[in-house]
Amino acid sequence: MTVVVGLFAAGKALFVLHRTGPGRSVVSAQGSGEGQLTSRESEQGATPTAAKLNLSASASRLGLPLGRPALELTPAGPAEALTVSFRHEPRAGLVFNLDNGRVLWAREATRVLPVASLVKMMTALLVVRSLPGDAWVFITRRAVNATGSKVGLLPLHKRVSLRALLYGLLLPSGNDAAIALAEAVSGSIGQFVAAMNTEAAKLGLACTRFTSPDGLDDGNSSCAVDLAELAYADLSQPQLVPIARSASAIVPFPIKGGRLYLYNNNPLLRYGYPGATGLKTGETEAAGLCLVGTAERNHVRLGVVLLHSPELGRQAEALLNQAFERTYHQPPVLAPPLPRGR
Repeated sequence: MTVVVGLFAAGKALFVLHRTGPGRSVVSAQGSGEGQLTSRESEQGATPTAAKLNLSASASRLGLPLGRPALELTPAGPAEALTVSFRHEPRAGLVFNLDNGRVLWAREATRVLPVASLVKMMTALLVVRSLPGDAWVFITRRAVNATGSKVGLLPLHKRVSLRALLYGLLLPSGNDAAIALAEAVSGSIGQFVAAMNTEAAKLGLACTRFTSPDGLDDGNSSCAVDLAELAYADLSQPQLVPIARSASAIVPFPIKGGRLYLYNNNPLLRYGYPGATGLKTGETEAAGLCLVGTAERNHVRLGVVLLHSPELGRQAEALLNQAFERTYHQPPVLAPPLPRGR
């Protein structure tokens, strides 16, 4: 079985870099016309990012042996591929089928970029694989003193339910929740980051390197292809599925009133994109606005990755709409357009 690790454009052809085995790769051309990317994308893609990264190697960026990705990403044929261009493009992106791995649209899909809080997708994955669902997490001073986006109100030296912290991690993107969970799993942030990178290698994430569990450190970097694989891994965890698709949540919490109200940053969920099911946003100055979004309509499950996008919601909406309607021939769903900007 071959695994797609790079996609890039040159002229009117979409070229695909396959990993066929450890240390071995093959480049093939896939169609033209309907499947072509924009002219600017073609010029930028003439030198494949994948070749620069040597993604055909059998080791991760940290030298760890790469496993086989669970979702085999394969290029769509001309009849399936999307023709979408934007006035202001994201720096990288991908649209893919979550069930069969068909890649419907790609832009600089193996370009390594800062990914901000998209890192929390791996944090959540490790947490649910490591701790029982009914666990309680001790809140340390380091968690309380976390900077950036926060759940807030974490009670120092008290215990909070794992479920509440997972909602706080994935909805408002709480850095304090990320720190508390990382410490609960591994005992220290350094050990947890090492576990993140080990798991990334096992998942076959060739572009990815983690330096913190919250994403605030711009040393955290990945690419659209790897983030698609990580989305698949997250949505394979039953404990994460209902959390990832929640636009808001009210969770029991050890504060006055006993409840905490949380709201999702994901524009697909916040503004009611039809069929939205997740998954995670991220933002730092270096990473810009980032999104791994997922949606399902009529048993078709799609994912969209956008890195450093100037119009996060609108671009995700346009890509998903075209995929559902043109590739899978589903009728348009009447809904107000997502607002501009975030």
